[in-house]
Amino acid sequence: MPDDAAAARAAAEEESAFSHPAVDPDSTAAYGDHPDQLIDFYVPRVEAVPGGPAPLVVVLHGGAWRAAYDRRHISPFADFLARRGFAVASVEYRRGSAIPAQGGSGPVAGRWPETFDDVAAALDALPGLVREHLVQADPRRTVITGHSAGGHLALWAAARHLLPEDAPWRIDRPAPLRGVVALAPIGDFEVADKLDVCAGATRQLLGGDERFAERRPYADPSLLLPTGIATTLVQGREDLTVPQAVAESYADAAAKAGEVVGLTLLEEVGHFPLIDPAADACAVVAEEIAQLAW
Repeated sequence: MPDDAAAARAAAEEESAFSHPAVDPDSTAAYGDHPDQLIDFYVPRVEAVPGGPAPLVVVLHGGAWRAAYDRRHISPFADFLARRGFAVASVEYRRGSAIPAQGGSGPVAGRWPETFDDVAAALDALPGLVREHLVQADPRRTVITGHSAGGHLALWAAARHLLPEDAPWRIDRPAPLRGVVALAPIGDFEVADKLDVCAGATRQLLGGDERFAERRPYADPSLLLPTGIATTLVQGREDLTVPQAVAESYADAAAKAGEVVGLTLLEEVGHFPLIDPAADACAVVAEEIAQLAW
């Protein structure tokens, strides 16, 4: 259990991250018929290279894959990136329902297979939508980023070419990405499950105890390596929500698969400063994205 000081710091960080008003996008487009199948687009507020197109950052929000958290909470972060000269596409996707989880301890995390259907469909539709809604973007310089559960989805989206052959989301070749910057990602389901990250969210996402082992090969990024795509993890050492051990385990799995994954550990930083425009950690994230985008 965290001590009182650590818990108070974490609460203050969360309060700061959620204190910013939501920032409306410049445009929104649907990639499917469901109300959650939407992408918000933010045009770059400054020119990263005068007269040139901007790198494209795809943002996948977190929130334990649960319905209570949608893309609005990460819109200040998307706007922060746009003010750094990036073109931004912030993806919504179907999340868990309000039905209590087994044992009655909160909403179900994610939907199987809809959460994965949506992320795959959004990424597949993105090139065409960007041409229409984000003409300032250079799709050849695409970096995908995500926070927490969104970090999981970012790692997963970059590994679709490694999915089992019967997976409906599998693609024939690596996605055309410059890189992945995963922020406190739930990147190893075995470790996250042992640590009870987000109150059993990983088991809920995969359909409960009886489906967890069966579905892990289709969903767990630590089993989908090496991707061949440049990947950096950014992790606060004081993260009480998704502890450092989860990111370290993913990086270790990558190393065992022959792939070097960057791991940037931030001192005295917890879970939420990574997406909080008021926090120094957020500027570090933007720099990590820039390093892969350029």
